[in-house]
Amino acid sequence: MDILTSLIRDIPDFPKKGIIFKDITPVLKSPEAFTATVDGLADLVADMDFDLICGIESRGFLLGTAMSYTLNRGFIPVRKPGKLPYRTIQESYSLEYGTNTVEMHEDAVEPGQRILIVDDLLATGGTAHAAGALIRRLGGVVAGYVFVVELAFLDGRDRIPDAPVRSLVQY
Repeated sequence: MDILTSLIRDIPDFPKKGIIFKDITPVLKSPEAFTATVDGLADLVADMDFDLICGIESRGFLLGTAMSYTLNRGFIPVRKPGKLPYRTIQESYSLEYGTNTVEMHEDAVEPGQRILIVDDLLATGGTAHAAGALIRRLGGVVAGYVFVVELAFLDGRDRIPDAPVRSLVQY
């Protein structure tokens, strides 16, 4: 994954002072790096049993839909409030620089379905935890979590102990 670490850039003081944002947009721009990322994520979950992929807005959409195509699985979006057209359920959470809320369609998951949660970054684990809570509220099972980048020093894994957590790059 040297290609990823060479392209992921640090953006200081974004989205607020004191935060160093890990920007993966150069990875997305590079066909070679993007392909390596999607293939790497797919390899990380090859031993997992899951029915659908859940991508968290917004970079989780890009990665999750590419993985859905690659792995022949359906896709569920988790979005910020007011962005989904059908009836939704919501979950609020804390993150390293504030609070937020995410939602999904109330019919996105059927009871017993196993869902893989995909996002670009695991920091404190708040967003992933909220997505998992939505899945469980609908009767689904979180099969695992997969990320491009993990900020291990923030201990985000501790917030999502209910399923395996895997990442391509750790800082």
